[in-house]
Amino acid sequence: MKPEWILIANASRARLLQREQGCPLVVVHSFDHPQSRSRSSELGDAPAGQEKADRSFGGAAYAPRLDAKEKEHLRFAHRMSEYLEQQAQQGSFKSLALYASSPFLGELKAALGSATTALVSATHDLDLTSVGLVELDQRIAHESAH
Repeated sequence: MKPEWILIANASRARLLQREQGCPLVVVHSFDHPQSRSRSSELGDAPAGQEKADRSFGGAAYAPRLDAKEKEHLRFAHRMSEYLEQQAQQGSFKSLALYASSPFLGELKAALGSATTALVSATHDLDLTSVGLVELDQRIAHESAH
């Protein structure tokens, strides 16, 4: 039987956990993105401006401007989602629960591929990245019950 996976994340680090029936949580993979912890000024934030999204004549669509820190958050979300999508396509897990701080949870959900999205069983706007494995198991059980 395939295991359940649980992603505990914020914009700079994440742990992918696996739960099999009757077994404790196990860390499958860790992700770290120190650039998300940097200041925008350290990341070389570009001056304010807008970029035209529509290249056609007379197009008036403008993409919203992202600062360097937001770009790093999105880059991290895409890196994790690519890994999850590959694993989902290989059938490595039966379900995925997401626990991430807001607004990163939304960025992560938006980046997920179709195979991964089909396996998402729950999403929780909660940052548990600093919680140890034993307490984490209890917190996840508590959240799942609600």
